[in-house]
Amino acid sequence: MKRVITVTVLNQSGVLNRVTGLLMKRQFNIESITVGHTEQVNISKMTFVVHVADETKLEQLIKQLSKQIDVLKVNDITEKSIVLRELALIKVVSPANLRNEMNSIVEPFRPQIIDTSKNFATYQVVGHPDKIDAFIELIRPYGIKELTRTGVTASVRETQPVETPQLSILK
Repeated sequence: MKRVITVTVLNQSGVLNRVTGLLMKRQFNIESITVGHTEQVNISKMTFVVHVADETKLEQLIKQLSKQIDVLKVNDITEKSIVLRELALIKVVSPANLRNEMNSIVEPFRPQIIDTSKNFATYQVVGHPDKIDAFIELIRPYGIKELTRTGVTASVRETQPVETPQLSILK
């Protein structure tokens, strides 16, 4: 199962290496990783998307990450209400005679054209990874020259849904 894990760490040399080394030793496949400064000085947040076989392995992962030097907090935010975003830069073959057609096709994705030349256009797309995957598949027939993605970053929403017990009249 795919899990979104956030790790709050002291911004020190070698922290990323220690954390990813632990994941590698335990044979967790990292699908996505992002790291960046937080609102607090000298504190960074790592966001991992990892494949975890079962609940036991997930508990082990969280405990082992929590024991690492410089790790302040570990959270599995997969089941919470979260905002999940990724950025992609896609350089596409874009001859002048096809540009209007391409732009009208991709318009629902609200990409930004961040660079253009005689035969190429570079789109910036921001959103959920599924949105980016769909954009890539839509634009692929035109010819992708270069593609780069940032990886997922996530934030827990301030308001979480309240779980209410479901009443059943069919019992």
